[in-house]
Amino acid sequence: MENLIHIAEEALEALKTEGADKAKCDVGYTVTHEFNVDGGKFSLFRTLFDKHLSMTAIRGGKKGTVRQNRYDPDTVRELAHDCLATAESAAEDPAWDIAPLQTNRDFEYGAVKPELDLLFERCRELMEDIARDYPKVMMEQMIVSHMEICSIHANTNGVVFSEHCGKYAISLMFSAHEGAKSSSFYGSGIITDDLDKPFIACGSIAKDLEDIEKQITTVGLEGKFDGVMVLTPGCLAEFLSYALGSFAGESGILEGTSPWKDKLGQKVADRSITISAAPLDDRIICGERVTADGYEAQNYDVIREGVLESFMLQQYAANKTGFARSLNSSFSIVVASGSKPLAEILPTIRKGIVVGRFSGGQPSSNGDFSGVAKNSFLIEDGKLTDALSETMISGNLASMLENVYAISSDTVCDGMSVLPYMAFDGITISGK
Repeated sequence: MENLIHIAEEALEALKTEGADKAKCDVGYTVTHEFNVDGGKFSLFRTLFDKHLSMTAIRGGKKGTVRQNRYDPDTVRELAHDCLATAESAAEDPAWDIAPLQTNRDFEYGAVKPELDLLFERCRELMEDIARDYPKVMMEQMIVSHMEICSIHANTNGVVFSEHCGKYAISLMFSAHEGAKSSSFYGSGIITDDLDKPFIACGSIAKDLEDIEKQITTVGLEGKFDGVMVLTPGCLAEFLSYALGSFAGESGILEGTSPWKDKLGQKVADRSITISAAPLDDRIICGERVTADGYEAQNYDVIREGVLESFMLQQYAANKTGFARSLNSSFSIVVASGSKPLAEILPTIRKGIVVGRFSGGQPSSNGDFSGVAKNSFLIEDGKLTDALSETMISGNLASMLENVYAISSDTVCDGMSVLPYMAFDGITISGK
C-alpha cells in the first residue's frame, strides 16, 4: 500500500508540474483467481493481475482525464502530460471540481485473501447439488472467482483514501432440458465475503434453478388484459435501474427530461416504497467506501415512504444543477420489505404475470416501456399456472411506482442488493 501511495504522490506532483490547478488520481491493482465450468465440467483455473492508473486535471475550468494499466515513473510523467493536453482541448466549465479535504481513512474489509481449496470444494459441491436436486438443469457456464483489490484515491486538496478488500463472486448461466425440449437460458449469481455455507443456499440460486426446470414446456398467452405484474427481485433490480436512472439520475436532471426534476421532497411513489442506496449495509458485500469523486461514501434514501428524498448526482452534476450531491455513487440498492410473504400475496391476484427477466429497449424519458417478459408464469385466480412463452408487457415506470399492489416480506440478498418481490397493478399483458 505504501508503494501505491508513493505512486499517487508522484502522479499528483507530475500533474501540478504540467500546470494543473487541481488534480486527482486513482491507482491500484486487482488480483483475480478464477474457476470456470463449461458444459457441466471444470475447464479452467487462472490467476489474473490488473493494474490501473487514472489521472484527472483541471486547469482554467477545463478538465482532462487519462487512464493507463501501468504506473512506472516514465508512464506517470507521460500520462500527466497527456492529461493536461486533453484538458486544454476541452470546453471550459466551472462546475468541474475535486473533493475537499476530509478525514483521511484506510479501509480494509471483506475477504482479503482467498481460501482457494475451500472455494474449489464449494464449486464442486454446487455442481453435485444441482445434479442431485435439479437433474434437468445443464450448467452452461459457471465462473467463480476471488478478487483482491488495493487502491488509493488522492487529490491536491490533501485527500488520501486507501482501500484493501476482497470478495468472492459466483456467476451461473444455465438451462433445463427434457428430451428434445429445453428452456431458455437463465442466469443467477452472488457476491460473498465468506464460504460458510453452500452456494446453493445463497441468494436466489435454488429458486432460479427450480423455476428454470418448470420452464421447459411453455404456452403462448392468448389475448390481452390489464393485470398485476409481479417482479422477481432480480427483475425488480432491472426496472429500478431504469426508473431511478431516468428520473433521479444525472442525465434526466441535467437535460431536464425527468418527470421528477421539480419533485424533490414530494411524493413520487406509493407510500409503501422506500429505496435506499446503501453500500454500507451489512448485507452488501464490499460496498463502496470511497465515491468516484473522492468522498467517503455514506448511505442515503432516494425515496422514503414514497417521497423523493435525493437525486443520484455526483459532484459535477450537483454543481451544475445546484442540487445536493448524493452521498454515494454506487447502485447498492436496498428496498424496504412489505408485511406479507409472496406465498400470501399470489392467492389475492385474480389475473397477472410473474416476470423473471425483461427484454426490451431503453424506456422513453417519460418512463414508457414495452418489451418481452422472459422466464415468466401466468397467474390465474390466485394460482401460478403455465410457464409462458414470450409475452409482451407494457406500462409506464412513473405510474407503476405509484400503483403498487404489494411488496413481499421475503427478500433476496445477493451481496449486491437487498430486494423483495414487488407487484404492480395496471400493467398491460398481451400474447398472440
